[in-house]
Amino acid sequence: MAGGSKKVVFAAGAANLGIAAAKFVGAALTGSSAMFAEGVHSLVDTSNQGLLLLGMKRSQKPADARHPFGYSREIYFWSFVVAVLLFAAGGAVAIYEGIHKLHAPEPIENPVVNYVILLVAVALEAGSFVVALKEFRTVTGGRNWWTAIREAKDPVLYTVLFEDSAALLGLVVALIGLALAHLLDQPALDGVASIVIGAILIVASLLLARETMGLIIGESAMPAVLADVERLIRAGEGVETVRDINSVHLGPHDIVVTAAVDFDDRLTAGDVERSIAAITAAVTAAQSDVKRVYLAPVSLGAAAPA
Repeated sequence: MAGGSKKVVFAAGAANLGIAAAKFVGAALTGSSAMFAEGVHSLVDTSNQGLLLLGMKRSQKPADARHPFGYSREIYFWSFVVAVLLFAAGGAVAIYEGIHKLHAPEPIENPVVNYVILLVAVALEAGSFVVALKEFRTVTGGRNWWTAIREAKDPVLYTVLFEDSAALLGLVVALIGLALAHLLDQPALDGVASIVIGAILIVASLLLARETMGLIIGESAMPAVLADVERLIRAGEGVETVRDINSVHLGPHDIVVTAAVDFDDRLTAGDVERSIAAITAAVTAAQSDVKRVYLAPVSLGAAAPA
């Protein structure tokens, strides 16, 4: 799954780097603010792919004395940074450029150059989007798109998906703005297109930040995972009652599970230790994303509420 995420990031990064260069050349040749805004957008996206790769690498660092649970959450942090950059360096710059163009509109030169560049960019961006969407569907099992995003624990895939979706929408807006500015001889419409592109990027960044924030705070494992964990705990030797099963994702594939377990009072301390060890081994074998299981032996019978 991590390999699939890297493939998506590399595909997006390569596409965005080429698109950014072409857009900036087009903006310089034609004076289009929408094209310049799209160039900034693609450059920001390229930088974002680098940050995602950095986060993926750093999240794999082993645990140490200062971070005993490891660095898995770093990928969540860097995904949040991507959302902030998309807002500030993408959306804000595009809106600023659009407002500037509205105040001082300039005729668009060589619009055909922009048309060609934008159409090529659409083709490249669509290719990146298809790669990201295919991997996302493979990971999520074909569930509803928005539900899958809300439930996803790996922010890399949906971050690239958000970026590619915003990029495609931005390219369509840039094409429409350029065409209207050219055909109607109203260069200010190019500035309007730039502002709309900025708004699209800001909306995408806010959605991305909201989803990533939940992961940084700490989200529980999927209900199906917890149900299987509970089944395995209940099947353990001498287990009578299980309560308070809690979990948290420290990373996309790093889950911590805790539970209060009432063992048969006839078991010795050694028996309980061996049962806990067997349960832990069974859970981590069945659910590879569960890396740590903490079971607290307690007496629940007398304390159980009526």
